[in-house]
Amino acid sequence: MKRNQSGITLIGFIVVLGVVGVFVYMGMKLVPMYTEFYSVKRSLADLAKEPGAGRMDSAKARDLFFRRMEMSYVDSVKQGNFKIKRNERGLEITVEYEVRRQLIANLDVVGHFNAVQQLTTKEGD
Repeated sequence: MKRNQSGITLIGFIVVLGVVGVFVYMGMKLVPMYTEFYSVKRSLADLAKEPGAGRMDSAKARDLFFRRMEMSYVDSVKQGNFKIKRNERGLEITVEYEVRRQLIANLDVVGHFNAVQQLTTKEGD
């Protein structure tokens, strides 16, 4: 009587486990970069909801933004990455920065992030 076995061998299981491990490790390096970026976007959106945001002084907008960055534990955004431009609708804030994390040995992962938020002047403010 002949029996057919089905399933995965030990070597096959180790290979699958290794591939899954590499992807989990890469995820552990990439997820914090993106959570920081979403904190930046959320902080910009919250800043836009401030009363009188469009008429706010540039120094005050910068101060409020970086206070939010400290509360969110965002270390990648520096003062030089934060740009404010005044236009006819109010203020336009651009945060553009790059994050570099070591992946394996001399292999790095580089993330380039750009967030733009318009702080409008509302007539009712």
